[in-house]
Amino acid sequence: MSKYLLEVGCEELPYKFIPSAIQQLKTGFENFLNSNKVEFEDVKVYATPRRLAVIVSGLDKESKDEIKIVKGPIKRVAFDDQGNLTKAGEGFCRKNGIAPEDLYIEDDYVHAKVTIKGKSIVELLKENVPSIVLKLQGSHFMRWGVNDEKFSRPIRWIVSILDRDEVKIKIIDKESSNVTRGHRFAQQNVYINNPDDYVEIMRNCCVIVDQDERKQRIIEKAKEEAEKLGASPYYTEDLLEEVTFITEYPVPVVCEFSEEYLKLPEELVVTVMAVHQRYFALYKDGKLINKFITMTNYIGDEFENIKAGNVRVIKARLDDAVFFFNEDTKKPLADYVEDLKGITFQKGMGTMYDKAIRLVALSKMIAGDDPMIERTALLAKADLTTSLVFEFTELQGFIGADYARVSGEPECVCEGIKEHYFPLNADGDIAKTKEGQVVGIADKIDNICAVFAEGKKPTGSSDPLGVRRAALGIIRTILQNNLKIDLTQLINGTLLLLPVSTEGASVIDKVKNFTGSCKDRLTGKVTEEIQEFFVQRLIIFLSDKYSKNVLEACASNVNPLVDLTDYIKRVEVVSELNSPSMLESANRVLRMLKEDSKKSVDKNLFKEPAEAMLLEQINTLTDDMSYETYLKQLEEINPSVEKFFNDVLVMDKDENVKENRLALLTLLKSKYNHIADFSKL
Repeated sequence: MSKYLLEVGCEELPYKFIPSAIQQLKTGFENFLNSNKVEFEDVKVYATPRRLAVIVSGLDKESKDEIKIVKGPIKRVAFDDQGNLTKAGEGFCRKNGIAPEDLYIEDDYVHAKVTIKGKSIVELLKENVPSIVLKLQGSHFMRWGVNDEKFSRPIRWIVSILDRDEVKIKIIDKESSNVTRGHRFAQQNVYINNPDDYVEIMRNCCVIVDQDERKQRIIEKAKEEAEKLGASPYYTEDLLEEVTFITEYPVPVVCEFSEEYLKLPEELVVTVMAVHQRYFALYKDGKLINKFITMTNYIGDEFENIKAGNVRVIKARLDDAVFFFNEDTKKPLADYVEDLKGITFQKGMGTMYDKAIRLVALSKMIAGDDPMIERTALLAKADLTTSLVFEFTELQGFIGADYARVSGEPECVCEGIKEHYFPLNADGDIAKTKEGQVVGIADKIDNICAVFAEGKKPTGSSDPLGVRRAALGIIRTILQNNLKIDLTQLINGTLLLLPVSTEGASVIDKVKNFTGSCKDRLTGKVTEEIQEFFVQRLIIFLSDKYSKNVLEACASNVNPLVDLTDYIKRVEVVSELNSPSMLESANRVLRMLKEDSKKSVDKNLFKEPAEAMLLEQINTLTDDMSYETYLKQLEEINPSVEKFFNDVLVMDKDENVKENRLALLTLLKSKYNHIADFSKL
């Protein structure tokens, strides 16, 4: 078995392109090898800012022979009346390299088995590797020199080796060799004679090609430096990924800034360091300190210029923040609400001021009259007009909370302003305060309804206003806090609050337009689309924990959006169900009833004891039971259901008797449907 190494050396690649390139290369090589019937064990892709490398291990020397059935011309065209090959038949044989005796007739057409000889892996690599690399996709690809082909950044060298031999390839204007380059401040001409040695040789040249190893080194080095100060580093996955893909050999450097900047909001200082400058903020005893770690791509031992440069940069950024903070806090946060009239929320959906007023109304709809929640809703978007949020948009909500404190707002309002954006991502924290929970749900439902009302529902490639994340945020907030919120009513209420475009219309037309539009929203497809969207997100969210069949069964009989906590209770109980006989009985009832009977059960029409017994058993089921008890009772009455079907002919010749028995089964069906649609299990 062989091993192949490809390394494409480039000028510094954009860090956002690299993770995508890793996956594209892995998929590209696997598809190429599989489609050519070449056996292999593994495809490993390595990447740094200056190189993309692929190592394929356990590689066959050549592709396997392939037997293919080839269909030729119709029989009467391939053979003459005497059974001899015609010119067309001879041409078919010649084209496919087969003898006349290899031909056979099937469905009146000439066929033949053709053996396609396998190719050597060297030949296949030469033919396919350049195209795999040039098929990589990403933003801002470029041309250079006189080349017509595009790539993310100019290619400067290529290494292509199979075992100990070069496989000559050419990508754009560069031909391959066995010479790579080390770190910019280390050895440049480095010979690779065997793919097995590649990772270790590069490590000796101060290039850690394995991105996972590089990421782990960053974490370990950051913690080592922080421990020397009795501190711990702050980092996110986004920060780790970015630093991993902008360094080849990460080396930590500790820098220090003035303690005066710690008077700024903590989120602001951390954001400047982590998001804008890619620094690791440091915490000591739970408090942010005036030191940070920067990961350099440097292998020397003179760090003074690096420290001075990084401190100079962060000082400038924090000075800007101090200026904006001081200017913004010259007036209370509430005074910024009026400025929201100058910010458009979404085309056709009014301004952010209109949205703020809707948030107040929706919060009342959810939680009733609560002055603290209403105040939170009114101020939730006010910080969008401040200079500091304009400069640091990712801090919306956090800045609003700090400005609210400076303005003397109650602490619950301050926290609610910050938390109403929670969760910030799929796994992010949920709002802890009721203000944050209620206003957050109101904000997210308003976004979702606005998008659907404008006909811009999410597709596979677009998610306007992040409505998928918004729906998941609402679901998580309700479930984790056991909130009782009827989302169907909330959706309808939100749709009615959304503005209607009436520019250039008369007063009468405006009223007609408003009335008609609201009616269309509630009676047309919009409401159904939003509810279906929520149910889909709910099932996807819960499918890791529960069977999809159970989730769909419990969503089919009762709209889960009416009460999500009730839905979860039913799902949990049905997930534990293990009664094939009861399921069979339930499905038999559902199959027999083409449509529900509209009549009531009349005991006087009973002919068999099994009918009265079944009715008596059905009446033991009441809606005030817990779902566990209810399901257990369904299992216990199942013998009566089975006896009914054994002893009773439902489709009796007497029409009244038949209708009465169908009414009895309809009553039984309603008992099954109280907990789930068992036809989906």
